[in-house]
Amino acid sequence: MKKIMYILAGLALTLFPRNSFAGITIKGSTTVLPIAQAASEEFMDQNPDIDIFVQGGGSGVGMSSLVDGTCDIADASRAIKDKELTQAAAKGVKPKAHVVAMDGIAVIVNAKNGIANLTVGQLRDIYTGKISDWAQVGGTEGKIVVVSRDSSSGTYEAFNELALKKEKVRNDALLSASNQAVVTTVAKTRGAIGYAGLGYLSGDVKALMVNGIECSKDTVLSGEYPLARPLFMYTNGKPSGDVKSFIDFVLSSEGQAIVEEQGFVGLK
Repeated sequence: MKKIMYILAGLALTLFPRNSFAGITIKGSTTVLPIAQAASEEFMDQNPDIDIFVQGGGSGVGMSSLVDGTCDIADASRAIKDKELTQAAAKGVKPKAHVVAMDGIAVIVNAKNGIANLTVGQLRDIYTGKISDWAQVGGTEGKIVVVSRDSSSGTYEAFNELALKKEKVRNDALLSASNQAVVTTVAKTRGAIGYAGLGYLSGDVKALMVNGIECSKDTVLSGEYPLARPLFMYTNGKPSGDVKSFIDFVLSSEGQAIVEEQGFVGLK
């Protein structure tokens, strides 16, 4: 029964307010989503009296839901913005950050692409339109198809800051609503380049080195990989009750093992 309730949660939460349910509601980042889902499954197995409802939608959705009081935990792949803090303060909400994992933003290309490495500068030039052909970065001649996350995504925010230095993404970029959508598009498009959380890498795409550094758990933890970032779960103030129990579980050795199983970098 819990499995069925969990699967239907995404639909149910769009139709009814959070207060209609007795349990924990989690919304936000599609990067953090696999962690939240897997941790919730295990936590509910261990605590059959607690129901957890998990939705994606992006970090911006998570933050606005926390401010509006429609979720207990906001998943985010970037830190809360100043304007979100202002909105929260106006409603008496006090967002508290909990770092639950580390992640590397992997730069991916189609599996048939011969390129192995790009510098951060080359990435910025590709995404801002200064470079538009693979031959300009040592590859086989052909148009570069830029795939990006949309602006509500925490992954977009982090990539924009770390790689693009907050420059605007080129107007013809294909915008995707999730990490998996980026991976799928790049896998099917010969000249495509995109980016996604480390946990979303698969054999369908090729991950590039950035500045000669491979995107891996070791390089993310060491700080060598230039596109590394923390992943968050936000609560309204210091958590208590079932919400505290769940956050504590995610941060425990067992929870961090789940983080690793999902392809991200654990804190322990």
